Amino acid sequence: MDIGTKALKRLGKRIRKFRENKKLSQEAFADEVNLARSYISGVERGKRNLSFKALVRIAKCLEITLSELCEGIS
Repeated sequence: MDIGTKALKRLGKRIRKFRENKKLSQEAFADEVNLARSYISGVERGKRNLSFKALVRIAKCLEITLSELCEGIS
């Protein structure tokens, strides 16, 4: 597994953790960030490479900074 794939998996786990801490289902979270639930599922499993715009919307919805979201993923 390459470094980029590992980083995506770690990022996905962080997104899931923050989403669950806010008590949001994947469906409710997807609605708030205006992305498909299947896309969010792929992101959380490290299967999707997010655009910067999607990453910004996710961080805003989770009420955290991009730095907090990406902390420790590299």
